[in-house]
Amino acid sequence: MSRIIKNGRIVDDTWQVLKPAEGETPESVALENEDCIVPLAVWQARKNEILAHQRPIGVWLDSGEGPEAIADDLDHFTVIAVNFPKFADGRGYSTARLLRERFGFQGELRAIGDVLQDQLYFMKRCGFDAYAVRPDKDIDAALAGLTDFSESYQTAVDQPQPLFRRRSA
Repeated sequence: MSRIIKNGRIVDDTWQVLKPAEGETPESVALENEDCIVPLAVWQARKNEILAHQRPIGVWLDSGEGPEAIADDLDHFTVIAVNFPKFADGRGYSTARLLRERFGFQGELRAIGDVLQDQLYFMKRCGFDAYAVRPDKDIDAALAGLTDFSESYQTAVDQPQPLFRRRSA
């Protein structure tokens, strides 16, 4: 079983991230019997079928897919994963902030894909609370990335007050 960082701890990952094989369509992909995080295209094509199973469900958004596509369905998801296809692609940070601040998503928000220790602190500031660190990296070492900095100056999802307001209070 793989492990992830969730809420500042390393835990076993009980979710299966469904990635269709080459040539599979959203309509033809086999849905897992376990707790499954499905791609947006599968959710859109098979929403009623997925909901009929009456078990926890998650969806994952690729870097080019905005949260507006699932805004009306947020109550159905236990987890939303945001894919970072490569380290330099920062669109997922905006997706996380939008999900938390504009759309009010309160469930697990997970970073998947090319997730590295250097990103974790900033991902947390944007609203992520779970991280599937790239398999070739040491998850125990990556956990330290959540505490790289002891204080932040700017506002963010994790700190709505800027430092100067916190200091004057």
